[in-house]
Amino acid sequence: MNKGELVDRISQKATVTKKQADAVLTAAVETIMEAVSEGDKVTLVGFGSFERRDRKQREGRNPKTGEKMNIPATKVPAFSAGKLFKEKVAPK
Repeated sequence: MNKGELVDRISQKATVTKKQADAVLTAAVETIMEAVSEGDKVTLVGFGSFERRDRKQREGRNPKTGEKMNIPATKVPAFSAGKLFKEKVAPK
């Protein structure tokens, strides 16, 4: 499912126009990205949590030459699915 198809389903379920659904979805995604980039954790009960995680510097290898190299520390976005989401995907 792409963004357009998601907007279509949201507009049907919420009985709003596609333009309104697109605006709300875009605003929600942008707000989540801004909060996570600032280091905040965003939790949507039942759906999941978005957060920023730190990756430590580590040693890797150049796949072409096999030469050792350092991979610098970085920050990455992470998502953890909530209980209801997990149960919906994999019912018991």
